[in-house]
This record gives sequence, structure tokens and C-alpha cells, in this order.
Amino acid sequence: MALATATSSAKTAASAAAAVIMRVNPLPALISRSPPSIRCSLARIHVPPLTTTSVAKSMAPQQSPISRGISPFVSFCTAAEGSTTATAADGGEIQKKEETEGGGSGSIKDVANLLDLRVGKIIKAWRHEEADSLYVEEVDVGEAEPRIICSGLVKYIPLQHLQDRKVVVLANLKPRNMRGVKSNGMLMAASDAAHENVELLEPPEGSIPGERIWFGSEDDKDAQPEAASPNQIQKKKIWESVQPHLKTNNAGIAVLGGDDDREMRTSAGVVVSKTLSNANIS
Repeated sequence: MALATATSSAKTAASAAAAVIMRVNPLPALISRSPPSIRCSLARIHVPPLTTTSVAKSMAPQQSPISRGISPFVSFCTAAEGSTTATAADGGEIQKKEETEGGGSGSIKDVANLLDLRVGKIIKAWRHEEADSLYVEEVDVGEAEPRIICSGLVKYIPLQHLQDRKVVVLANLKPRNMRGVKSNGMLMAASDAAHENVELLEPPEGSIPGERIWFGSEDDKDAQPEAASPNQIQKKKIWESVQPHLKTNNAGIAVLGGDDDREMRTSAGVVVSKTLSNANIS
């Protein structure tokens, strides 16, 4: 009688354990009842073997995912969720960058205002003796002595078109040795996408050599900060940051960031490219 009772208790315990295992891990039964095409896929799913400890752990009270601050909508695609999180973070950084460039603190306009862009006048120009692609220009930028600037314009602009011409000069670059000639500045030009047509930017009539050029309205002239030093321009890569944002608009006016509210101008008016619209500036 005692043996029968023990046997019955053992069967009851086994049934209970089987029921628990079935609830915790229904996969074997699911595989056996599934069509062959699905059964192969399900069989590849790895499920750790169940033990008394794991069954007991699964039956223990669990903290609600909501109370843990975790979304109750758990996805099997954890890698995709991780990617989505990374993308969202990246998007936040992009949005911050766009907001910054749009005119907030440290906007691209603030950075561009660190450039020392000036009205210049070419006094004379000649071919570089050691470089077939270079001109050498003597340029008045409002200083005690003219600057010597080398430019790779031989292929694009006839020499006679440079003489006695008003230009835009980037004046706070570090001097560079160009095949034996120290070049102290850069002439600003517009070019098409194929870089087949290049044209010097032109300050408006009446612009005075040495006047600093700014971006924006006439009222923005007095808000210009002091230009950065050549060392700062190089170290912080200021020119490299600004240059991709310089374009000409539909009317050929030089603008910053494609925004007509940020025109490149002098006291006499806006800076233009005579024939190249929607062009890059460098």
C-alpha cells in the first residue's frame, strides 16, 4: 500500500514537472506538431537544457519590465534594436550639427567670420618662372606693402585679364612656398562642378582695397569678430570647414551655405561671379 502511494506520488510529481517544463519550454512539442517545412527551422533554435534549478528560477516571481524601466514590447531583433538606437543617436548628432550650422552658437557663419577676406587689387601679374600652371600676382590688400600671391589660373584666365583687377583675397592663411616663391594669401574664385570653367570673384564697383568682406546684411558689418590668426586657421582647419559652404546662387552672388541672407559683401554691395551661377567657391 505504501509502495503504491509512493508510486502514485512520483507519477503526480512527474506529471507536474512535465507540465512545468511544457510551459517553460514548449518547443519540443511545437516541433513535433509542426509541418516538416517549419519543423526544420524550429529544430535549429537552440534552447539550453532544463534543470531543476532553471525550472525553479523560471517559476520564481519576476520583476515587471515596466517597473524596471524597460519597454514591455521586447523584440527578438536585438541587433536591429541596437542599430536603431545607434541611428537615433547619430540622428541626434546630425540634428545638433544642422541646428548649429543654422545660426546658433558656433554656427558656420560664426566660423566663416574668422576668415580675413579682403578686397584686393592686382597691381601686376606675371607667369611663374618655375611652374607653367602658376601666375604670380602683386596685390594691394590695404597694407604698407603689396602681397605676393601665387595662383593656378594659367589654364583658365588670360594674363592680360588679371592686370589692375579688383579681387577677393583670403588674407589669413599661412604663407606657402610655391616653387621658390612665397605666396601670402589666396585669390577667391568660382568654378563649375567639372572644374572646367574658373572665374575670379569680383567685389562691387567702388570697393576699396583692404576693406574686410563679411557675410550677411549691411548691418552685420559692425558685428564682425576679429579675424583668426594664420596659426589658428591652420590648426583648427577653419578654411576647410567653411569652404564647402561657399557657393554662388542663381544670380551669381557669392553666398554662405546657400542662404541668400548670408551674402558675401563689401560696403559697396555684394561680391559676384559674372558668369558662373550655382558654382563652388574656393
